[in-house]
Amino acid sequence: MEIRTLRAFVEVVRQGGFSRAAKTVFATQSTISKAVKQLEDEIGVPLLDRIGHRSKLTAAGEIVYQRALRILAERDDLIAELGELRGLTRGTLRLGLPPVGSGTLFAPLFAIYRKRYPSIDIRLVEYGSERLEEVLLSGEIELAASLLPVSEEFEWQDIQREPLTVLLPADHALSHRRSVDLLALRELPFILFESGFALNRVILDACHRHGFEPTVVARSSQIDFIVSLAATGMGVAFLPRMIAEQRKHPSVARVPLAERDTDWHIAMIWRRGAYLSHAAKAWLDLVAARGKK
Repeated sequence: MEIRTLRAFVEVVRQGGFSRAAKTVFATQSTISKAVKQLEDEIGVPLLDRIGHRSKLTAAGEIVYQRALRILAERDDLIAELGELRGLTRGTLRLGLPPVGSGTLFAPLFAIYRKRYPSIDIRLVEYGSERLEEVLLSGEIELAASLLPVSEEFEWQDIQREPLTVLLPADHALSHRRSVDLLALRELPFILFESGFALNRVILDACHRHGFEPTVVARSSQIDFIVSLAATGMGVAFLPRMIAEQRKHPSVARVPLAERDTDWHIAMIWRRGAYLSHAAKAWLDLVAARGKK
């Protein structure tokens, strides 16, 4: 079983087809098809159910795909570790950050990091926490910022914990309360982030503990747009306190959410047992130093 066939197979799954996978790895579609066929012949079962121009994983394909992700990640770790031992490191920080809170928490750190380590290339991706965990497990990035709790597949380093704030129209009956719980909001429509944002999970899990499913009227990945929607009275929204304070709106009231287990608790995470490059360790040290100030 060769690395190149595993990588071809993984890219077909990621890209949703052979032609896109070929462009990603700078190969011909025929080369990718032959690599996947070679892998299927070696394993002895079909891995993809080909329907027209689309391909869907079979049960065996799902198993091979998950294992292939780990094999490729381990291979990348090995190359990085040997490269640093030989003094051949390229100095690359592969980092994933979520849109919520990154500007406040991490933008100042980037400036410090760049000044201290000008030769390190920063490769940044931005997704919601759930998607970041996926690309972290695949080995595409070394570190990611994500909301706790995370699975046992990850190790983590604490960054910051913030209570949630409810965003209500300024003239709403609940807007003058000192705090509000979810039961008081259960009849109101909710404005949430796009799917893949871990903050949604925190809010929905708390609603389920109270025995209700909220009506979701809108989703967005843009904080300012969510605040503007709340201002129109379309529904209630939720933001970590420090972010809500930075997004003040004259037509929006900010009321603390009085609910257990709903804090926005963010941490840097990485694959358990993974080799971390010097660039990644330097970033973790900088994040840790920030937390001690």
